[in-house]
Amino acid sequence: MTRLLPGIVMTILWVLLLVYGPANLFWLVVILMAVFALYEYYKMTIDIPIGARLVQTIAFAISPVLVSVFQRPDLFMPALFVSLIGIILLSLKYHKRFEHILLFLGFSSFGALYIGLCLAHLVLIRYLPHGSAWLLVLTAITAGGDTGAYYIGTHFGRRKLCPEISPGKTVEGAIGGILAGSISAVAFGLLLLPEFNSLVIFVAALMLSLVSIIGDLAESVIKRSAGVKDSGTLLFGHGGVLDRIDGMLITAPVLYYILDLGLL
Repeated sequence: MTRLLPGIVMTILWVLLLVYGPANLFWLVVILMAVFALYEYYKMTIDIPIGARLVQTIAFAISPVLVSVFQRPDLFMPALFVSLIGIILLSLKYHKRFEHILLFLGFSSFGALYIGLCLAHLVLIRYLPHGSAWLLVLTAITAGGDTGAYYIGTHFGRRKLCPEISPGKTVEGAIGGILAGSISAVAFGLLLLPEFNSLVIFVAALMLSLVSIIGDLAESVIKRSAGVKDSGTLLFGHGGVLDRIDGMLITAPVLYYILDLGLL
């Protein structure tokens, strides 16, 4: 119950935000998500103490999310350049207080790409026609995939997927997650996007489900390297913010460009 109740509450709030919340409110929520996710990521990787350095590093890393409100992906490159320049300036300013300054430069810059840039695409999707519906479909893919992978892997999992990175994941669980995520996407597509071809949505969902697994494994690599089980404890029994959005981080850009190129 301690895990189930927070999960239900988070799901309801997310759905209400997508269905009833204006796009600008969604942008503000994503900024908040990015701040918490970057905080967890930096605590795992470079463990900057809470203070001015951490605040400044996060401020530069969220630059792509900040400019996403203008609905122009061409602004992401200048935003990432601002992130890079800012991180370099921070390394110069605090160079005597960093034990391994090259690690700071590398991990901080990757945080801007992995979290800042990827989350910015959620905002771009929200501003598209039917953006809220597509984000609900994306949520169905990641949530359905996680649920399917867990239950299929628990009952039928035999072959390890990546035992050195994530010992609990199995090939059977991954297949179950891909199928469950794809079926969930089609169900939500029929309900929310009846004008789109269900077969096309299913094919796209198969690809996005596979990409979601890659995103999940990417965070597992980070956590394994940092020697932690969860990215944080903010979400009670659900770990940290980064634990909840890891699948969406990689799938959001893929979905956005599929939609932007008119492939759906």
